Amino acid sequence: MDNVTALPLRERVRQDGEAIAAIYRNLGTCAAEQMVTRALGELALAMAGIAAQVRLQELADLSRQLKRLQRMAENMGMLSLSTVAEDARLCLDRCDSTAFAAVWARLLRVAERSLANDKGFADISG
Repeated sequence: MDNVTALPLRERVRQDGEAIAAIYRNLGTCAAEQMVTRALGELALAMAGIAAQVRLQELADLSRQLKRLQRMAENMGMLSLSTVAEDARLCLDRCDSTAFAAVWARLLRVAERSLANDKGFADISG
């Protein structure tokens, strides 16, 4: 077992700054900051709610919640988060619990990195 190497999991998070820039251009700085802040808070709450559902194995409504998360992330330019949420939903819809477990772990990593990186997003002022 001396030859075992632990590989760190580091997700590359793709974001489209144009989505946020468009919000700033359309609403102006003050209104855009409020809207982006609110949207990011809602995104974090949605992810927390989904995590609670998975933890409690309440899967009945989970596909719809993942679709909602996907759309929210897409609207905020969080491309990786949107894509992985869609992948998780597809695994769930196909009843592939092994694939869902792997994609779920990835979704948690991507969500953590996406929401940690969003602080720079809120500073964009088209």
